Amino acid sequence: MAWLSTLFLAGCKGQQSVLAPAGRDAEVLAGLFWVLLAGAVVLWLAVNGLMLYIAHLNPRPQSRRMAEGLIIGGGIVLPTLLLTALLIYSLREMPRQREAGSGLTVRITGESWWWRVEYLREGTPIASANEVRLPTGSRSELVLEASEYIHSFWIPAFGGKTDMIPGRTTRMSLEPTKSGEYRGQCTEFCGESHARMALIGVAMEPQDFAEWLTAQAGPADDPLTPQAMRGRDIFLREGCGGCHTIRGTPAQGAVGPDLTHFGGRRSLAAATLPMERQALIDWLRDPAAIKPGVRMPAYDHVPEADLADLATYLEGLE
Repeated sequence: MAWLSTLFLAGCKGQQSVLAPAGRDAEVLAGLFWVLLAGAVVLWLAVNGLMLYIAHLNPRPQSRRMAEGLIIGGGIVLPTLLLTALLIYSLREMPRQREAGSGLTVRITGESWWWRVEYLREGTPIASANEVRLPTGSRSELVLEASEYIHSFWIPAFGGKTDMIPGRTTRMSLEPTKSGEYRGQCTEFCGESHARMALIGVAMEPQDFAEWLTAQAGPADDPLTPQAMRGRDIFLREGCGGCHTIRGTPAQGAVGPDLTHFGGRRSLAAATLPMERQALIDWLRDPAAIKPGVRMPAYDHVPEADLADLATYLEGLE
């Protein structure tokens, strides 16, 4: 039993554990889990303890009155009272999960299979992708949409999950309490690369977040090295700007993720790969080999030296 318990306890911590909260809403849900678990244990012990007593500890004929009392009291009254108490406790917690955001507003669109993220500051969207950064200590409003398929947005350390439905706008709010990086995931099966549609949630101190957001609003940095300059020329020559935007350059595509500050992100391809040079080159060469169904074309016709320069340029977009 001790060995088996370690398997279950291994899921209580980690970047994607509901029992390791880093947000106000996740704390409520984790507390609710433990209360419901305690109630379930009490009910299990009461019912099975009664069965053990009747069948093994005191196996004698019972009077009809005693038998009916045990059945009604142990099988109906006790579970009804306990479950009603747990239901009332749960319903009291629900309004806290529906509070409106009072600070930052972020629009998140579920694409195929990545996340379009736009920070709405004074009505002007600041575009990013595949990671959501939020300030600690304030409740941010998330406006959730979907382009083609139903998705479900979930960063367990921050709070519960909310569906994203094409043609409909849903809302939720989150209030991170602990700075750090946490993994999220689409939890609604949405197609070939559903399992590879993850994201990174980053909780930042308010001042750090404000500085980061101001930097994100600016254009891309100009390449400084000959390799990066050549990489920019390759990016434009190969038509990458038809799908991607890099502010400050002729690339103004809106089909794929905005790459203006691509190099400063924590992961690649919706948290499928680490943001590392070789992973980036492999992605550029053949995206479908890494993420089935992805709509980005392969650039296996581009020489390796050109792919390396293109990766150098993209890495420098911070």
